[in-house]
Amino acid sequence: MSRAFVNEDQAAAQASQPVERKVSDQPNYVTARGLADLQQRVMELNRLRSDLLAQGERADKQRLADTERDLRYFGARQQSAQVVPAATSRDKVQIGSRVTYIDEQDRQQVVQLVGEDQADIAAGLINWGSPLGRALLGAAPGDEVVWRRPAGDQLIEVIAIEPEPEP
Repeated sequence: MSRAFVNEDQAAAQASQPVERKVSDQPNYVTARGLADLQQRVMELNRLRSDLLAQGERADKQRLADTERDLRYFGARQQSAQVVPAATSRDKVQIGSRVTYIDEQDRQQVVQLVGEDQADIAAGLINWGSPLGRALLGAAPGDEVVWRRPAGDQLIEVIAIEPEPEP
């Protein structure tokens, strides 16, 4: 039978089921700030879900389905979160450290290593498990490390390490 003859109601019901968010296989190490962000996100999603359910039949079904999917994901992330001690070392890059490095083109960058859900490249927050995060983790000032990138490996030098900023 041709797909053109699929029941429209059945197709609409299938379209409302959002694709589940994949949970990473890496350990869910988070900073204290990252855990607070996860908790806030779960609270906001629970509030939104309650508001949508209170609307009854008038509720946006797609938005409710998306919200419930996000609640499953962020709830699981909150449950699996392993808070790491605050990064205090200036001698070794840790999760939470703010790192200044210089690349092969003499461009200086400053990033902070954080948990996966807290990562935001535009804000300079780098997932500790990313290729850059793994290259920097454990390095000391003056160390040259290889950043294994899809565009090709790059040698970078750690210039400075600052303790984790206060939340």
